[in-house]
Amino acid sequence: MGLFESDRIKYIKNGEGIKGEYIVYWMQECQRTKYNFSLKTAIKLSRENGLPIYVLFNYLSGYPEASKRHYDFMLQGLKDVKDELEIKGIKFIFLEGDILKNISKICQKAGFVIWDKGYLKYQIDIRKKLLNLIDATVIEVENNVVIPVEKVSLKEEYSAKTLRDKYNKIKRDSEERFFYEEYTETEYKNIEIESLDCSDRYIPRVKKELDGEFLGGEKEAFKRLDHFIKNNLRFYSDKGPDNEVSSKLSPYLHFGQISPLEILYEIERVKKFSKEKNEFLEEVIIRRELAINFVYYNKNYDSWKGITYDWAYKTLAKHLSDTRTYLYSEQELEEFDTHDIYWNACQRQLVSTGYMESYMRMYWCKKILEWSENPEIAYKIAIKLNNKYLYDGRDPNSYAGVAWCFGKHDRAWREREIFGKIRYMNSEGLKRKYNMEKYLEKYSK
Repeated sequence: MGLFESDRIKYIKNGEGIKGEYIVYWMQECQRTKYNFSLKTAIKLSRENGLPIYVLFNYLSGYPEASKRHYDFMLQGLKDVKDELEIKGIKFIFLEGDILKNISKICQKAGFVIWDKGYLKYQIDIRKKLLNLIDATVIEVENNVVIPVEKVSLKEEYSAKTLRDKYNKIKRDSEERFFYEEYTETEYKNIEIESLDCSDRYIPRVKKELDGEFLGGEKEAFKRLDHFIKNNLRFYSDKGPDNEVSSKLSPYLHFGQISPLEILYEIERVKKFSKEKNEFLEEVIIRRELAINFVYYNKNYDSWKGITYDWAYKTLAKHLSDTRTYLYSEQELEEFDTHDIYWNACQRQLVSTGYMESYMRMYWCKKILEWSENPEIAYKIAIKLNNKYLYDGRDPNSYAGVAWCFGKHDRAWREREIFGKIRYMNSEGLKRKYNMEKYLEKYSK
């Protein structure tokens, strides 16, 4: 068994007497072959039942809020998946179009259907609909967290501290690690799936160089992790917009091209830099899994009326009539047309690279709150721009990160205009902390 494996794997539907001719793993949230509990489960069932495995990916060109940047990055990663599965002798099927139609069709004679657990509304809704269309035994695997959400907590946590306390207690009591299930190419012969033209489908070619610095794929993800550990982990406490010491793993985590478990194990192998290791793991594990806890238990995680606490709504409402020295439209913000040179640089970085360091993300969002007619408008603009441009947009981290700027997972601070008791940020703080001229050199034009 692997780390909390018994808590990850849930049989959510029993087959209705159909023996089945093969196993289907619908890969969506975990676009990798390493540290993949879903793939491991498929291999185990294949061995126990003498059935071949088909790994299916369904390409949906109209995925909510996704852009060409996101699709290109994802397709680069799927090339890695296809190559690695071919080495194992596992058939990879790439389909395009209607998810419900394609997956239900390919599963007509499946004995087992396995899929990755999703946390966002769209992901959950698709799976509920599929359950009514599939007669096979369906298994959902929680694959993209270190500890399954419900094992850590059965409710929405108030802050990082409340989740951290529960997480650390469970983690201390566990000695489990991830163990692989090997698969031999000659074990089982692939069966042609009737009435589905899938045998010669290939991933569309995409250019190797993207519009930013990121290349997709689990191989690239591990290279980035390895580089971070060897070169930048020791400096992590000093990370900021004026340097390049962040791990920049968030795009790979978003697309499931690297597992948080792999990150954890590789960091734990480092015998020094305890302070830096703890700071990094706080962000990549605790903060990330707090965000997943937020969207999992809060069904209004993407609605203005559900994202934050009563005290935050009340303090913002109290200051609705405050004078706003600057007001900017969504278009002006998107086109980095404000009086603030640092904020404009943030937005340029967002648009040009699809990435922004965490401190600047907070500053970026806080200023949208300050320069919008009201907090609800600010929230909608921030979510829209965040999801449109960032590689890791449309992610639990995105929803929790934007909500944090409106008081979520935070406490009340000294009261001031517009913000009320919501935490405030300004450009003077940027200049005290970082060499902002260095940042402007990169993103002011």
